[in-house]
Amino acid sequence: MFDLVVRGDVVTTQGVRRGHYLSVLNGEVVGVTASDPGSSRERVDAEGAYVFPGAVDAQVHSRSQKGSEGLAACTRAAAAGGVTTIVEMPYDEGLLVCSADAVRSKADDAERQSHVDVAIYGTIHPDEGTARIQEQIEAGVCGFKFSTFGTDPVRFPRIPPWLMRDAFAAIAPSGLAAGVHNENHETVMHDLEMVKKAGLTDHTAHGKSHTDFAEALAMAEIYEIGAYTGCRAHVVHCSIGRGIEICEGYRRQGFDASVEVCIHYFVFSEDEDGARLGGKAKINPPIRPSSEREALWRHLAAGNIDLVSTDHVAWSLDRKNDPDMLKNASGGPSIEVMVPLLIKGCLERGVDLSMAARVLSGNPARHFRLQPRKGAFWAGAEADFSIIDPAEAPWTVAASQTVSDWSLYDGMSLPQVRATYVRGHKVWDGKDVVSAEGFGGFVKPFGRA
Repeated sequence: MFDLVVRGDVVTTQGVRRGHYLSVLNGEVVGVTASDPGSSRERVDAEGAYVFPGAVDAQVHSRSQKGSEGLAACTRAAAAGGVTTIVEMPYDEGLLVCSADAVRSKADDAERQSHVDVAIYGTIHPDEGTARIQEQIEAGVCGFKFSTFGTDPVRFPRIPPWLMRDAFAAIAPSGLAAGVHNENHETVMHDLEMVKKAGLTDHTAHGKSHTDFAEALAMAEIYEIGAYTGCRAHVVHCSIGRGIEICEGYRRQGFDASVEVCIHYFVFSEDEDGARLGGKAKINPPIRPSSEREALWRHLAAGNIDLVSTDHVAWSLDRKNDPDMLKNASGGPSIEVMVPLLIKGCLERGVDLSMAARVLSGNPARHFRLQPRKGAFWAGAEADFSIIDPAEAPWTVAASQTVSDWSLYDGMSLPQVRATYVRGHKVWDGKDVVSAEGFGGFVKPFGRA
């Protein structure tokens, strides 16, 4: 007697199993079979819909603006979008997660507030150097985040190459990855000054100050530090085809290099959308010309991209609607649209949905050492999944499931997320979040107490 059996088109990292059955017992996957596995307490007929492995959003900022969102609201939106685990960035307003105490404080909040599961990135304070890296590893961080570009000396600091080298070396023995924001600080600051002197304030000002050159230069630096130290080097939001090629070059040399692309780079381009979206589309690195968007799709189809994430942050609209592009905050809310957006894009472009399962579920779970618990439908994995129906009346995005009253994706028609399950329990029923705060919790890399 199973607890739950779901029949539908089961999407795995190897392929789509049409008309298969997913069986669940005690919150874990028992198997995926072509024939009916037998009796169960609950059955779901999702014929014609996709049964998609729970997405692991590798890049989420739920607490970047105090009083704006937080873990409870963010994980509600995650549940609505088929995201069953979020990976929280360490740059909370008022709390840089750079010590064991900070990790434990945030983990406690996740245990009390979250509707889905939460993994946590750590970082370092520039004044402390590498002193607190080991204690954060012991507290259960799933990786470390740094930046080659600084927007604030404490909350989001630039980490210079020599300190990045020392941090990578300290992380390497743990096997965790070092993820890095990829823009060369000195180049950006110089180009930004030139843009200001030229009096540019329209949508083009951002791309001209945060150039593809600055991004490629930073990526080469990040991977070279990884090669020098033996640390797993990861770029967290590549927006250019050249960046994927740089990563591939280091992989061919035998180094553990990986690359992540955010969902907005697959959807928007500066030449087609920049003027229309204005400050709403200000993101670091920027959205690029449509030729770069198409290059990223080619790399995705070829299997050259490891992770797809959101870089979600629920800024209030007053921080995104200044007519002077440079005065707007960078980033925006997107956690509830990532999975349906990528599925829609893959279907339209003929990219096998197994690739979407890899970059949204299997690869991020492996990257953050959350396997074998997360990211797949093998026996014994936690039964995290969503049911997504491309044939049902499409969901038209209107604002956001988050606390934001705006969205880059307003008016887009996307496949419906009919349900989301975490550990075999429904957390989203297609209209409402039905799990309580605290149903989700803090997850550590596998093998750590």
